[in-house]
Amino acid sequence: MLAVFGCVALCSAPSNAQLPLEPLKDSGQGVTPAYEGWFKNGDGTFSLLVGYFNRNFKETIDIPVGPDNRIDPGGPDQGQPTHFLPRRQWGVFTISVPADFGDRKLTWTLVAHGKPTTIPIGLNPLYGVEPFREAGQGNTPPVLKFDRNGKSFQGPPRSLAATLNAFVSEPLPLTLWATDDAVVDPDRKPGEAPVTIFWSQYRGPAAVMFSNPKPPVDKTDGRASTTATFPAAGDYILRAQANDVSGEGGSGFQCCWTNAHVKVVVKPAAPSR
Repeated sequence: MLAVFGCVALCSAPSNAQLPLEPLKDSGQGVTPAYEGWFKNGDGTFSLLVGYFNRNFKETIDIPVGPDNRIDPGGPDQGQPTHFLPRRQWGVFTISVPADFGDRKLTWTLVAHGKPTTIPIGLNPLYGVEPFREAGQGNTPPVLKFDRNGKSFQGPPRSLAATLNAFVSEPLPLTLWATDDAVVDPDRKPGEAPVTIFWSQYRGPAAVMFSNPKPPVDKTDGRASTTATFPAAGDYILRAQANDVSGEGGSGFQCCWTNAHVKVVVKPAAPSR
């Protein structure tokens, strides 16, 4: 089944809701959830693939899980982001549903700057996607590892890729290894990692600072390193996105990029030495 473009739409249109074609601005606009499709897992369950569209050109918005950021029924927390980067973000998270989910529906509601948006999420046959292999060229997503000899992560996020510990105001090293099949770049050999890496915040009590959110990828071993600094204690989730040369920032065809989530537990201060 071919992938289709995700739905970015209002389920209802309250008087203060933002219209889809309303002019874009640097700040002050809303955030629209985006349902991108579903795919079947090897165990018979399904994953619902979801992103969002922050209509602001520059403003990053934080919306805690609760009345203004909820997924129903079964929520309000089903692993959705609370930190929303500007513009369109693809394949940000997945929601797993059982094999017998049928024609039931979930809804994701976001309220930003008083502008509410709600979308339905379900197993509509028209929204089946193939995030692990692009049908036309056979292109597959980059592969990420957070330990050189560790577990591989590819395609949409389904679980935490790693859990790290850090201290407030002390830079935390972030290193990953990225490889790609080079299908869309025949001049490269498989394994040379023709990819770009982008680190961003997904959840957390305060804004994370990256020394370089787009670290260079070593073409020999695929290694990419940066650091993250946390201004407050608490639990954070970071998102590492890898794109092959078919397009930075994700694609409406759901391939070929990989998103991975990394949890960081930040403690108040490093112990004295």
